[in-house]
Amino acid sequence: MTIRIPRYTLDGVKDAEVSVHPFATGDGLGLNLTRFRRADCDDVVLLVHGLTSSSDLFIMPEHRNLASYLLDTGFTDVWAADFRMSNRFPYDGETHRYTLDDIAGQDHPATLRELRRHIGDRRVHVVAHCLGSLSVMMSLFAGQLPGLASVTCNSVALTPRVPAWSRTKLRYGPPLLQYLAGIESLDPAFASGPPLTRGWALARLVDVAHRECDVSACHMLSFMWGSGHPAMYEHANLLPVTHERMGDLCGAGGTYYYRHVSRMVRAGHAVKCDPRDPRHRGLPDDYLANAAQVTTPILLLTGDRNRVFTDSNIVCHRVLSEIAPGRAELEILPGYGHVDPIVGKDAHVDVFPRIGQFLKRQAA
Repeated sequence: MTIRIPRYTLDGVKDAEVSVHPFATGDGLGLNLTRFRRADCDDVVLLVHGLTSSSDLFIMPEHRNLASYLLDTGFTDVWAADFRMSNRFPYDGETHRYTLDDIAGQDHPATLRELRRHIGDRRVHVVAHCLGSLSVMMSLFAGQLPGLASVTCNSVALTPRVPAWSRTKLRYGPPLLQYLAGIESLDPAFASGPPLTRGWALARLVDVAHRECDVSACHMLSFMWGSGHPAMYEHANLLPVTHERMGDLCGAGGTYYYRHVSRMVRAGHAVKCDPRDPRHRGLPDDYLANAAQVTTPILLLTGDRNRVFTDSNIVCHRVLSEIAPGRAELEILPGYGHVDPIVGKDAHVDVFPRIGQFLKRQAA
């Protein structure tokens, strides 16, 4: 397939001063912040991606992306994080045993410290997607992110819920893949590998079950995330070029995170992966335990056709409203799924204004 848009391009954001700021976590991983600045402003926005994706979700050149939308609407200092789930880092596809506790306790606090080193005490608003949303909320509710002005979560927050088939995949998929198939990470591009290799064979098997389009990476993403044909988005919401490069935007990633998500799905809300792990003794076993003390305004977004995390944010809104009425807002997006509220061709009309209006209310 011809590459029409270069991987990791920064061409999607125009008329901004772009700078990259590497930093490290306490457990020894290098992360990045990319800054898109037109002018200093009182309200800084931090964009946080999900598992197997990267900051590229927010700076796509083929349509009006979220970073550009925010810059154009008065938020003139926008930052995009790449943390340990980013496909920009090769270690995300290597063998590892990272959990969302590592991210909540290490990545997000280190990101906020690095951000504050450059912007001082200005207000910080976080807009996050997928497991980036879940881990940001875990970090916030664990008291690791003091002083945030607001958090916007797309698709999932603290009460992950998934379709029945996804529960089965989460429960049994990682051990089957790791111990029987010898596959430690999943890659949407498996079909491009040498014939008869494990990854190639898995992709071809998945292709048989997905006849909704002719892009194998799209089929693999449905296998990796959710239950549907396709699972992650509505085809009609994507430009053809975006559909073709979803395997680049949502690349390879390790399967160990699925174990933690599975534990939380079974618990009904965010919990620690292993309460006995001494590395995470500073984090709560139950991330909702101190929810009443969290005063940060929260916007929960979800598509009404979400086939990855179904009604997770609807449930989260109900739970948070019972604990602290009025603190969380809910926006249900008609005709949208899991990731198309970020990468959809019309997201700048249907979704981004809702985020912008919420941010402006918190900035007032």
